[in-house]
Amino acid sequence: MATDDTSDLDKMIEETQASIIKDARDTFSEEVVNRWLNPKNFGKMEDSDGVGRVTGPCGDTMEIFLKVRNDRITSAMYMTQGCGTTIAAGSMVTDLATGKDIKDALKISQEVILDALGGLPDDSKHCALLASNTLKDAIKDYLAYKRDPWKRVYRK
Repeated sequence: MATDDTSDLDKMIEETQASIIKDARDTFSEEVVNRWLNPKNFGKMEDSDGVGRVTGPCGDTMEIFLKVRNDRITSAMYMTQGCGTTIAAGSMVTDLATGKDIKDALKISQEVILDALGGLPDDSKHCALLASNTLKDAIKDYLAYKRDPWKRVYRK
């Protein structure tokens, strides 16, 4: 009997997950759904050269970690406890920043992220702004550290 109860519960969970993913695909672009379900660059970078941490108006917090060589971002990672669109925006901004020099990375705006994601509904656009602002905060930390390692903006 316990096996039947377990399989019923498993079936209910699978059906619920499928329904949530279907609803997401009806609302968001495939790019957003893919980055939400399979985020890239998610995790903490231990020996980063710059770290940014910003909390958005919705309460989601994002951290971005940068590895920089010769003023070029060689690696970017992020962490968030936020919603699916915040996860997708973090994944996208770290992809967009990797390989860019600092000047070009500073040009990654909310609009650039929204375009790369294929858009977001109005009530989720702030997630792209959070990602852009967090990247800029990480770059600010890198530049402060580069000028004077003792005046780090954000302490790890």
